[in-house]
Amino acid sequence: MKIGIIGSGNIGGSLGTHWAKAGHEVLFSSRHPEELDSLANGAGNNAKAVHVEEAFKANADVYLLAMPFKSIDNLAKKYSSQYSNKLIIDATNPYPERDGEVAQKVRDANYTASEYTAMKFSTAKTAKAFNSIKAEHLRDRAFRNSEKLTIPYAAQDIESRYITKKLIEDMGFDTLFIGNLTDTQIMDPDQAIYGKSLPHDELKQAVDSARMY
Repeated sequence: MKIGIIGSGNIGGSLGTHWAKAGHEVLFSSRHPEELDSLANGAGNNAKAVHVEEAFKANADVYLLAMPFKSIDNLAKKYSSQYSNKLIIDATNPYPERDGEVAQKVRDANYTASEYTAMKFSTAKTAKAFNSIKAEHLRDRAFRNSEKLTIPYAAQDIESRYITKKLIEDMGFDTLFIGNLTDTQIMDPDQAIYGKSLPHDELKQAVDSARMY
């Protein structure tokens, strides 16, 4: 698959590198793509660095959002014609101290952060993943045959669920399906499984315990 990485910091950089290693075509993007040359070179022949605009015009199959939450509105509006009917995997988190009023508004709302992203990218299909595991574990614990960590994820529809699951497993992680986007609050900052890097059974137990209350 062709995957556009929107935001190539710790999370986006690690995920793009893993996917390139797994054989996917990866476009690391930034407003200053020349700053990503070393990242793309380190990821191998399946990766390259491009401008954000070029990433959206490249007709990728999947777009990973790994930029600050405050960028969602402008990004969705500016590139609306390019992501229609594509899969958006939302790895963002709303942090009011970084992202300001929009993050606080979402944290206080009766909808989840992933539902907010889906509303903004309304012509795309949205999934949620990679926002709750620790960044260093995402970087260092991929492609393991044993003692695998588990990535929780949610999706809007069956196709998005299947693709997201496959992309997680392609990196050597286990998966735990959380449900629809309405169920993702448990993954958000300060919630039950945020910041947890766990094997499958322990993560499922944490989810089940949280949902009992």
